[in-house]
Amino acid sequence: MYVSIAEKNLFLASFILGLGLLGAVDGIVFHQLLQWHHMVDHPNVKLEIITDGLFTIVFSILLIWGGIKIFQDARNGKLGYSLKTFVGGIFVGGGAFNLVEGIVDHHILQVHRVRPAAENPLIYDLAFLAFGVLLVTIGFLIKRKSQKTVN
Repeated sequence: MYVSIAEKNLFLASFILGLGLLGAVDGIVFHQLLQWHHMVDHPNVKLEIITDGLFTIVFSILLIWGGIKIFQDARNGKLGYSLKTFVGGIFVGGGAFNLVEGIVDHHILQVHRVRPAAENPLIYDLAFLAFGVLLVTIGFLIKRKSQKTVN
């Protein structure tokens, strides 16, 4: 099955946007609104705020990068136009964010948990990972449908 460079570019750009989007959702919902955790849970509140700010910079860069990639690929005539590829890429990127952030920060580095004050914080950590797997799966199913309609 042949996938054009334009469709690959669209998927990659939307994947990058998905990484940034789920990073923004994580930062806004878990760090700010619910205040369940910070990038680095630590008794020093200033350190928590600084690390949250650095995290905000990273996901903002991803969102800008994804937008610039779309613009450049479109300007060069090398951007696909399948909505399913675009949405699938966002889902896969968002799920990848959850999986990488969850495995690295929650389990390997142990800099924070999803909800450290919970009676059983591991349940929240595992649910975060399961949601990531769900997003990746949905994304690839959507992307696969776009390939079937093109061929």
